[in-house]
Amino acid sequence: MRIGQGFDAHKLVSKDEFLAIYPNRSPKLILGGIQIEHDKFLLGYSDADVLVHAIIDALLGAAGLEDIGAHFPDTDAKYAGIDSMELLKKAFVLLCDKSYKIANIDSTVIAQKPKLRPFIDDMRANIAQALNMPKDNVSVKATTTEHLGFTGREEGIAATAVVLLQKPIF
Repeated sequence: MRIGQGFDAHKLVSKDEFLAIYPNRSPKLILGGIQIEHDKFLLGYSDADVLVHAIIDALLGAAGLEDIGAHFPDTDAKYAGIDSMELLKKAFVLLCDKSYKIANIDSTVIAQKPKLRPFIDDMRANIAQALNMPKDNVSVKATTTEHLGFTGREEGIAATAVVLLQKPIF
């Protein structure tokens, strides 16, 4: 068995700020592959899905496969604006190539706003489907920092993830 942990954070910006940086992209707030209505948007080279990025880093780390930036660099044009769920599927293929099975995922999104409880089940289902695993083995939690720090001031959203991998015993 191998354990991995991941962390990611992205800045929240207004629609105008987003479009000033990425004029050819539609601003969206995506978490766990779910589009969430909000007045701010996560800024990033991909779709900036911090939850999925943290999970990818945890999976790659547990398998000893470096990190998300090593596999999906923000210097490669093919990843500009990419759906992070596609990156998650690619990371899953890397795990399968090394004969790893995901035992479980435990993750937390840290955001003052928006409230995420209504979206948690859909996030879990999306992640489980992308990784071909039971939804019951994927935990997604949400918390605030009680207005402390950059997440509390609504300047950004962060996420952490821990995964447990196992290899079949032959």
